[in-house]
Amino acid sequence: MPSSSRRASGSERAFPDRPDGPLLWAHAADPDRIPALIQIAERAAAQRPGLSMLLTQSPGAPCPDRIASCVLLQTVPDESTSDCRTFLAHWRPDICIWHTGHLRPTLLATARQDRIPMILVDAAEDALQDSRMPWARRSERAALLGFEKIFAQTANTGRRLARMGVPPDQISVTGSLQEGGAALGYNESDHEDLSEVLVSRPVWLAAMIQPDEFPIVAEAHRQAIRAAHRLMMILVPDRPEHGDGMVASLDDQGLRYVRWSEGGIPGETTQVLVADTHGEMGLWYRLAPVTFMGSSLTAGHGGRDPYEPAALGSAILYGPNVSHHAAAYARFSRAGAARPVRDAATLSAGVLRLNAPDQAAAMAQAAWEVATEGAEVTDKVLETVEEILDRRPRSGRTPSDARA
Repeated sequence: MPSSSRRASGSERAFPDRPDGPLLWAHAADPDRIPALIQIAERAAAQRPGLSMLLTQSPGAPCPDRIASCVLLQTVPDESTSDCRTFLAHWRPDICIWHTGHLRPTLLATARQDRIPMILVDAAEDALQDSRMPWARRSERAALLGFEKIFAQTANTGRRLARMGVPPDQISVTGSLQEGGAALGYNESDHEDLSEVLVSRPVWLAAMIQPDEFPIVAEAHRQAIRAAHRLMMILVPDRPEHGDGMVASLDDQGLRYVRWSEGGIPGETTQVLVADTHGEMGLWYRLAPVTFMGSSLTAGHGGRDPYEPAALGSAILYGPNVSHHAAAYARFSRAGAARPVRDAATLSAGVLRLNAPDQAAAMAQAAWEVATEGAEVTDKVLETVEEILDRRPRSGRTPSDARA
């Protein structure tokens, strides 16, 4: 879980314990890019069990809505030599991933002295100093030369870096680092069986539904099937144990259902497939051209990750309460890949509108493009991280070790 530091002065600053194993230190100059850095941490940790990320922000930056279990959150130290040395001596990072620019020369110079490998990702032209003061230009140039690899957003940024003295072979123009989505796995046999059964049925997915929003979702489906009699809803409770209560409500409403957890297979008259199991979202997203991302109609749940359905080509509907993924939903909405709903009537109307294949296909394509936009950049950053970690003799080196 994220940890916060107790701030004192200079060497009196107290930190949480350094985790065992390899430690990536990432500094986020732009809070909107924190989800992309967290995604790098999660993917790197999946490849190297025991790996953690120390994520630093500028003082006063807003706390992220979501932090992965492998990530610790801290405030970046002041630009005093003593604070920088104390910070690095405690954390002993195996690599530094610096985001965007807004360089801190003292901290980066200290890291370079400690022989901490550093890469600059998402380098942006407007985040590089344009000072007329010679000392400031020299300071930034020295900081830039400490990075062994720089990933630039644009060709103009790459040319600017080269003019500042960065060797061209250390610069890669990759585009922006963006949060993305990896396609979830699925059981191919189950997919074939259900695809055959549902081949002529319109289907929509209600994913990660909370008990307190289920009545709204059920009413939306009741309204929709009045206009589209063969429409079937795949209902995924946010927790499988909520399935019993939802099934009881379906009984009360007279909706015909089968339960996947009991081996049920939908028939021609099935109106709801209750998918009350763990770890099968990849199957449901593939079957449904339209997904309503739940935990979003009622307050207090924060919404769920829209990159999951987007990566599998499902158009997205969502409610107003998505604070945990607000930046992601805004990105999809701007791209025409997701539409907001607020109640049963607007959810029903959204499902029926997207029941038209051309409508759903256009949104799904836009969603897929957003979900995969940053994948290539993330892959290149991870490849560089892996190369650096592979050549490190061990994790947790001390500054004195590095200078020996």
